[in-house]
Amino acid sequence: MKHQTPIVTVSLLVLSIFSWGSVFPVSKLVLGQMTENSLVVWRFTIAALCLMICLLVKRQRWPQLSIRQYAWVLLISLIGVGGFNLLLFTGVKQTAATNGALVMALSPLVTALTVAALSRKWLNRTQTLSLAIGLSGVLLVITKGSWQALAQFQFNQGDLTIIAAMLLWSAYTTASQKVAGWLPLLPFTLVSMLAGDAFILAFNATQGDIHPVTELLSLPLQGIMAVIYIGVFGTVVGYVFFLNAVQRLGSAPAALFFNLIPVCAALTAVMMGQEVTSIQVTGMAVVLLGLMLPQLLKLVRQRNTIQTCDVNS
Repeated sequence: MKHQTPIVTVSLLVLSIFSWGSVFPVSKLVLGQMTENSLVVWRFTIAALCLMICLLVKRQRWPQLSIRQYAWVLLISLIGVGGFNLLLFTGVKQTAATNGALVMALSPLVTALTVAALSRKWLNRTQTLSLAIGLSGVLLVITKGSWQALAQFQFNQGDLTIIAAMLLWSAYTTASQKVAGWLPLLPFTLVSMLAGDAFILAFNATQGDIHPVTELLSLPLQGIMAVIYIGVFGTVVGYVFFLNAVQRLGSAPAALFFNLIPVCAALTAVMMGQEVTSIQVTGMAVVLLGLMLPQLLKLVRQRNTIQTCDVNS
């Protein structure tokens, strides 16, 4: 990925977001017969194996890092992969799915504000408007146009847990951009997967009565294929292409595409035969408008500049 145009970067980023979005309806094929903790274990185990194979095939040498650099990578990996997934799944069990989706929809906004605060450069009007439009589209998709869902929203322990998960993800997204200068993409992603897997396995050991191998072998073929899909596409493709975009575009612009996750989840549900309402379709269009707004305004400004030059000449 050394020589990559912005169009290719954005295309890979959209593929990453689609992979993450598709995990939600695909996981429904599995979670009725497998615990969420076991699914997360297999998700990261399959991802780590795939990344190891990629590194061996590419014969990519492992970079020489200092103890301080290893400590930093392990810390943000434990936070952004292990901690995020553990808190997210724990929170989802304690609250409504809509509440969880509404909280996670704030992730692009929190990431953008975090980057702005760290760089001491506040958001301009275009960025603010783009975030606002994208968030409103996400709310349409999630609530299906029923604003009563927002009016009745009340914080509970599960919501607070998901807020903590969302903050960890924003921190991971922001910190990932700092790692790009001294750690290549594939090794960084592999460390993230191994750290996340170790975190979840350690947590499972304290819970007892969780048997990932037995649960996987008891699944029908369709369920096993769903687990493999989640590990390969929902994890390897998702994380590698997202981190690639973070390194090339910046954490805030890449995080903005997070708004597409519920859109991609809805599209996947349609492909799997589930129904999507016209309100949700409208919400998808609004999300896309929010993402495209900065480029559309840029094109308008360029066109006005050209027209002004023509008139003056």
